[in-house]
Amino acid sequence: MLLDIHPDHPEPRKIQRAIEVLERGGLIAYPTDTVYGLGCDLMNKSAVERLYQLKGMDRKKSLAFICHDLGDIAKYAVVDNWAYRIVRRFLPGPYCFILPATREVPKMVLSKQKTVGIRVPNHAVVTTLARELGRPIISTTAAADGEPLIDPTELRDHFRVLDLVLDAGVGGQVPTTVVDLSQGHVEIIREGAGPVDDLE
Repeated sequence: MLLDIHPDHPEPRKIQRAIEVLERGGLIAYPTDTVYGLGCDLMNKSAVERLYQLKGMDRKKSLAFICHDLGDIAKYAVVDNWAYRIVRRFLPGPYCFILPATREVPKMVLSKQKTVGIRVPNHAVVTTLARELGRPIISTTAAADGEPLIDPTELRDHFRVLDLVLDAGVGGQVPTTVVDLSQGHVEIIREGAGPVDDLE
């Protein structure tokens, strides 16, 4: 199902509809400040399983957490003063920061390294969703054969098992920049939409 939504001022009833889908274990697609994402409720084990199957992803591959703001991050990631200074400068924005996980993170989404990838996108639709849900949305890029799908209609047709696609117009083509802070230094894992010059 395709649902038009305003990118800057998402309509509350449409957000509520998406929340209902997430709470019953549904999979949704949504816009971010980079590419469209596919996601589900972090705490719903069967939905997380379905998300892995949908993308044909190895269970060892980590999924990102979308938090609604910086305050939400500390529940799921250990952020010392050094890391917090970096995270605060670059979020909200097109970055995913890898940090040590807290005990709040469900085992099924925990990497072997006990780290977690945290996103706070600069996009009202998905941050409003995470805030209203009351916990992070677990997220992966909406891509086919490694290429992000930018048209919500195409996205719906490709991933037919999705329960809802929030259509906020054409999405971006460049994914997030992934930065590992878990070892006490900056390591760029993937260069994407966020510039890396100031991170080094």
